[in-house]
Amino acid sequence: MLVVRHFVYIVRCADGSLYTGYAKDVTARVVAHNRARGAKYTASRRPVTLVYSQWFRSVGAALRREYAVKQLSRAEKEALIERKVRSKRR
Repeated sequence: MLVVRHFVYIVRCADGSLYTGYAKDVTARVVAHNRARGAKYTASRRPVTLVYSQWFRSVGAALRREYAVKQLSRAEKEALIERKVRSKRR
């Protein structure tokens, strides 16, 4: 059985700002952002770099998480990113 993954991701824009989004294919979505075919917000802030992603089995769970992440402050998003980086180093 094929498992479809749904991702919530954060990219860091060239100006240092953070953009949070949802995608089924996060790699393709980052490429789209860097080709100015992603969100209007990122089109003028290229290039973007993927700094965080988390996958979910259902679109509903992913969209709820995306909303929750978008409600975080800048400092809370940076802490989330740092925790993800630390867990990958282990």
